[in-house]
Amino acid sequence: MADVAARARVSVSTVSHVINGTRPVNAPTRARVERAIEETGYLPNRVARSLATRGTQLIGIVMSALTNRFFVATVAAIDRAGRRHGYNSVLADSRDEVSCEAEALHILLSRRVDGVILAPAAGDRRPVLDRLLTEGVPTVLIDRFEDNRFDQVGVENVQATASLVEHLAGLGHSRIALVSGLSGLSTTQERVAGYKLGLERSGLVPRRELVVSGKSAAEPAERAVNELLDRRHPPTAIVSGNNYMTIGVLRALRARRARVPDDIAVAAFDDIEFADVFQPSLTVIAQPIDKIAATAVDLLIKRMSGVATDCGPQCIRLPGTFVHRESCGCEPLQSSKRWPVSPDGRGSKVPIGGPARRPT
Repeated sequence: MADVAARARVSVSTVSHVINGTRPVNAPTRARVERAIEETGYLPNRVARSLATRGTQLIGIVMSALTNRFFVATVAAIDRAGRRHGYNSVLADSRDEVSCEAEALHILLSRRVDGVILAPAAGDRRPVLDRLLTEGVPTVLIDRFEDNRFDQVGVENVQATASLVEHLAGLGHSRIALVSGLSGLSTTQERVAGYKLGLERSGLVPRRELVVSGKSAAEPAERAVNELLDRRHPPTAIVSGNNYMTIGVLRALRARRARVPDDIAVAAFDDIEFADVFQPSLTVIAQPIDKIAATAVDLLIKRMSGVATDCGPQCIRLPGTFVHRESCGCEPLQSSKRWPVSPDGRGSKVPIGGPARRPT
């Protein structure tokens, strides 16, 4: 910093003000300092600065972003939202395993992150969550509602999944299967509950053999669909519990030469990138990823700044969007049509059935 100051012919404190924005500096002086920084290759010591200010302007993110495509988009959205507030992000992948999650958290805390956004892994997550509370680390849980001691943000799962089932039932399907996610996750439990609710509303009896686990991944989902198709009475429609499993579902159907939707209808939770250009295009529940991320970041910043110290933990569920396309078996649409899914199941504009390509 002294070298920069000498080259720019200013004091060290002026260099500090330019770097940290702690006091206005006139434009010509700022330009000289910035030019001197570039010429010297000076990099501010962020560790030293964090020790002095007790803040790093870093948000730690813990989730399985390397294996879960939904979280890839979520991490990007969190990073965008954080940058708008002057924060950068550090990702530590949990691989959806509690042991890796604990290690990831340890790494982030050693980096002195100001707060953490966490999508809890399946399993005994108490050690991780208890440590966050014990050390007083501002934390927001995202996507998975696992512990009421923390702020939590995610999509509403039950009514949204029910709307997919009701739509398929309205098209005449009575054997509707569900490829569910990894056991031990709140999202899996809620989407299974939504599947059963949709059957109940449609006057259908849930059948245990029509619910199979895809373990939130493509390969297990592909195996699960093959099991369904090998049964004496296979389903005529499938609901997939997340976007990664949908890939496995479609692979299995293609390998078995089952045409979608002529032989079997498909609807899914999570909108897949390019889902609108698939043949046929996919009917899905789309999650408001940007809004979920922005809400999580806003809550975290309030906790980190002490603004929300008098408020108890908040649990925010945002509505998903029913995106009506072709894989459900309706007549081809000129463009994707979207309806918000009411979190309480009332007043929804989601189509329940419609003109089908053929009776099922």
